[in-house]
Amino acid sequence: MKKTIYIFSDGELKRKDSTLFFEGENGRKFIPVENTCEIMIFGEVTLNKRFLEFLTQSEIILHFFNHYGYYVGSYYPREHLNSGYMILKQAEHYNDESKRLYLAQKFVEGAYKNIRQVLKYYSNRGKNLEDAIYSIEKLGESVDSTSTINELMAIEGNIREYYYRTFDEIIQNPDFKFDFRSKRPPQNFLNTLISFGNSLMYTVALGEIYKTHLDPRIGFLHATNFRRFSLNLDVSEIFKPIIVDRTIFTLLSKKMVTKEDFEEDAEGLLLKEKGKKVFVQEFEDKLATTIKHRSLSSNVSYRRLIRLELYKLEKHLIEEEQYKPFIAQW
Repeated sequence: MKKTIYIFSDGELKRKDSTLFFEGENGRKFIPVENTCEIMIFGEVTLNKRFLEFLTQSEIILHFFNHYGYYVGSYYPREHLNSGYMILKQAEHYNDESKRLYLAQKFVEGAYKNIRQVLKYYSNRGKNLEDAIYSIEKLGESVDSTSTINELMAIEGNIREYYYRTFDEIIQNPDFKFDFRSKRPPQNFLNTLISFGNSLMYTVALGEIYKTHLDPRIGFLHATNFRRFSLNLDVSEIFKPIIVDRTIFTLLSKKMVTKEDFEEDAEGLLLKEKGKKVFVQEFEDKLATTIKHRSLSSNVSYRRLIRLELYKLEKHLIEEEQYKPFIAQW
């Protein structure tokens, strides 16, 4: 299986003949081209056109993150699997209000049911979460009756609000109080971890879309516009609770990340390099974790589940099989 390479140091990415390597203060490190699917860059890294040309030939994506760990963009090589027919089908389902609403509802349904699964998991381990589960289920029941995307996103926002309020009960660490959801910049340690994890999730989903016939620019829950990819945001909603949030809960319960792993500057809080490395390792371990797949009757990894989700979406778009989101069943 191909792997993701993470670069946290400053340096230069270079091509030499048919090999790639990173040169930084600790010397030269070669990148196994045949075993690499994407490269995540967190440090200050320089590269040239020859390097990018070789990435295109090798079908390797580059993802760039800023000083705070926020995703800022990708070098997305020429899509080798892009299908004009599939793009037309995506556009058709986006432009038809009822078709778009159905898919958007399914993404929110997947998100809310996986949120509920996470809460039930911790409730069964003694956490006081029954009231939150009840409130989220009541909101979730109204997802299918929404008539507009805005109405749907309002319900999704309310579900997340109830969900985030449970984090203090689950984590029970005074250094990692939730308070309220804050983003650019996050106002506390926990929000910094959530933002960092979500950025990773969006790029992983984008990388999986690259291996399908789908176009990442046409989403359904998140508006398609000139600014960004949106399909990866849609698909990530389903997987953030069971991959990102559970990664955070594991890191904090085992004290693998502490308040000492953060620093503050003029713009806000950021996770230090050591904290990022620990988070990335746990996140990759979570993606590699396998579960029994009900339909396939075999074990598949969480990363593979993301790709399978995209294949289901493709089948829906060409009207072969109606799309239903993945719901965890632990």
